Amino acid sequence: MTMWLWWVVAGALAAGGGALQPRCQEITIPMCRGIGYNLTSFPNALDHDTQEEAGLEVHQYWPLVEIKCSADLKFFLCSVYTPICIEDYAKPLPACRSVCERARAGCAPLMQKYGFQWPERMACERLPRAGDPDQLCMEETERAREPPPPPARRPPRPACSDPKNCAGGAAAGEPPPGDCACACRPPLVSVRALHNASTLAGVPACALPCRGAFFTREEKEFAAVWVALWGGLCAASTLMTLTTFLIDSQRFKYPERPIVYLSACYFMVALGYLARLALGHDEVACEGALLRTSANGPGACTLVFVLVYFFGMASSIWWVVLSFAWFLAAGLKWGNEAIAGYAQYYHLAAWLIPAAKTVAVLLAGAVDGDPVAGICYVGNSSPENLKRYVLAPLIVYFALGATFLLAGFVSLFRIRSVIKRQGGVGAGSKADKLEKLMIRIGVFSVLYAVPAGVEIGCLAYEAGGHAAWLRRTACGAACGPRPLYSALMLKYFMALAVGITSGVWIWSGKTLESWRRVWRPRPPPRPPRARGSRCRTTGPSSQAAPQRPGAVPRVTLSPPRVASSPSVSRRTTYT
Repeated sequence: MTMWLWWVVAGALAAGGGALQPRCQEITIPMCRGIGYNLTSFPNALDHDTQEEAGLEVHQYWPLVEIKCSADLKFFLCSVYTPICIEDYAKPLPACRSVCERARAGCAPLMQKYGFQWPERMACERLPRAGDPDQLCMEETERAREPPPPPARRPPRPACSDPKNCAGGAAAGEPPPGDCACACRPPLVSVRALHNASTLAGVPACALPCRGAFFTREEKEFAAVWVALWGGLCAASTLMTLTTFLIDSQRFKYPERPIVYLSACYFMVALGYLARLALGHDEVACEGALLRTSANGPGACTLVFVLVYFFGMASSIWWVVLSFAWFLAAGLKWGNEAIAGYAQYYHLAAWLIPAAKTVAVLLAGAVDGDPVAGICYVGNSSPENLKRYVLAPLIVYFALGATFLLAGFVSLFRIRSVIKRQGGVGAGSKADKLEKLMIRIGVFSVLYAVPAGVEIGCLAYEAGGHAAWLRRTACGAACGPRPLYSALMLKYFMALAVGITSGVWIWSGKTLESWRRVWRPRPPPRPPRARGSRCRTTGPSSQAAPQRPGAVPRVTLSPPRVASSPSVSRRTTYT
């Protein structure tokens, strides 16, 4: 009976185990078919969970496999990305160290020639040696006796579809510098099976990776901290300005009222930059292992794009409105009420124009991911879209605001000179007040104009150099310059600096007094006591009977006694 129960339990376990998905699976990655084994298992040593994910990355090395820089490269790559799976052997079975060393000896010099290093996570020192009794490894015996190939074998030339893509600035008709071969090499991603229409630097079926291709891992990590730092400071500063406005809105009248709306716009922009901390870099800016090139429909990418682009453009228009209002007040002598009478037109321009531009960008499919900041914007992968939708409008807004601002300053200087020439009572105090106003306007204008101008310069640098940066990545270091890391970091700082400095206008004693009233409200004033009279309630005794509700008590008013002659004595009672 006991033996019968044992066989029943064993059969049930065997049946249950057979229903589970087998550990080994057939290799479906085209590059790794027919390499000596046909079964693999996941996750692999690089933490890829599926063959689709592994295949997307391993095909980055296809150009090196094609030019046969090493006969062992293909087998070694497939042993890493699609490790062999044996049903009755549960331990990992990597390639032997000698296989890796032969592949590295043949291909690493060629990779260094074009500005790339042998991947650190494929270090040969981590692999076991052939014959190690503690860990088995795979070795192609027919390859082991062959000498390594020449280390600097060059690819066929030219490999670019257009020589201008590899010229790196060479004049027309001149040959490209060096042996320039454009290919979808790492860190670029080959998308042959996904988007055949995708072209990058003249190389078909090629795309940018999720985290970008221009900077190192340390630079990307610093950029994430950099953007989060200034985004947090911008959100805190603008929130302080908005809260002060809500506490004492009567202080912020035209022509200074647009500063509040400008701060509100930068608060939303800061939220857009900070959204990547909550949603994640990959969720916002990436599509799997690729950088997002378009945003269709609602989603995290579209939300972040609207926050950053719509409110960023609205802030620029509010800067124009602010300068225009100052010009009306200083140059045309308009009063606060007259300027405020056109407030609906200011709002119409400040919100409707950015809304139309935002819809146009979405309809054009120009929204793409920012590999550095982890947001969605426009023009990250297309310099033409950057010029059309970002750079050109910012230049127009900046020029209009600067024109109105300069005209207003000229008028203020004239008024100041007229006051000083006329003299009279109070002329000095009027001139001092005017000078203080001019200083405040001047400081705020500089704190806006300098960051806005520098941001425009950084965007122009990015639009002008993006194509050359891609050529360098796809065609080698000799085919283009490397982007200036500090310029891009400066761009993100200047995009948020205006929000940080917008609180300058409210930094005054009145602001402190407004906040003090919120935290320590004044007690209600006590009613004044009448002098020279006394009030008392008359009644038969000190404990009067309770009165009816609504009854008026009888009050006897006794004026103070006045000294009189002995023959005259008078007392008047009022009831």
